[in-house]
Amino acid sequence: MNHAYLILTVLAYSFSLAMYLGFLNTGKNLTGRAATLFLGLGIVAHYFALLERSRGLHTVPYHDLYGSLSLFGWLLALTYLVLELIHQQRSVGPFVLSIVLTVFLASHLAPPDRLSPTPAHGPVFALHVTLSILAYAAFALSFVLSLIYLGEERLLRNRQMGNVVWRLPPLDLLERMSRSSVLIGLFAIAVGTALGFIWVDRLHGQFWYYDPKYVITLLVLLLYAVYFIVARTAAWRGARASKFCVFNFVIVILSFTVVNLYFSQSHRYF
Repeated sequence: MNHAYLILTVLAYSFSLAMYLGFLNTGKNLTGRAATLFLGLGIVAHYFALLERSRGLHTVPYHDLYGSLSLFGWLLALTYLVLELIHQQRSVGPFVLSIVLTVFLASHLAPPDRLSPTPAHGPVFALHVTLSILAYAAFALSFVLSLIYLGEERLLRNRQMGNVVWRLPPLDLLERMSRSSVLIGLFAIAVGTALGFIWVDRLHGQFWYYDPKYVITLLVLLLYAVYFIVARTAAWRGARASKFCVFNFVIVILSFTVVNLYFSQSHRYF
């Protein structure tokens, strides 16, 4: 397998992370723009690394755990870039890029699983899986934003206000960014789940059969829908909504790992 795109992705993400850290430390706009530029280059290189990996294994990127993790990292980076461009806020970059780079390295340096092809295929199934992993990525971003909110709020409350704290997004902006990320995730998981039911109907001749993955996916959809509604209310805004968002992502992790690996019969790593 050609490792050129893998090396290029690691370099681009590493430079981006270094620039984001420099921006967080100095606040220089030029450093921040360079961080965004390298992030964009990393996303492009990451896409071709996924393509090369799929061609080398003669299967889809989400065929095994490591491919799904790489796709998750790519979608996380892409979702963050979109939110950064919308909100014009770069100081979250170091936290997100640390996760993206770690996930990419873990997924592409590990040996691939030798699994039989999935029984489903075609554009509907591919879109179902891609949207499901996009939802995980968007919820992961809201999780990071919620943790930053909780940490920043504690530092401000304790009057531990260094230069770095002042360069973090204001608390109200962190809340808006988290809700924006959750909205992306809600759209992705709702459409992805609907496409999943269409695929089940094509494969089995019925829209529904019991699978623990369906149950926990609908639970995740409900929990984030509740979060999106209550996070706007006076009683839940702030730290309480952020803690709720952190709790929701714990359920997402259980869905992506324990349920997929040990309980679901038709879901591997998506």
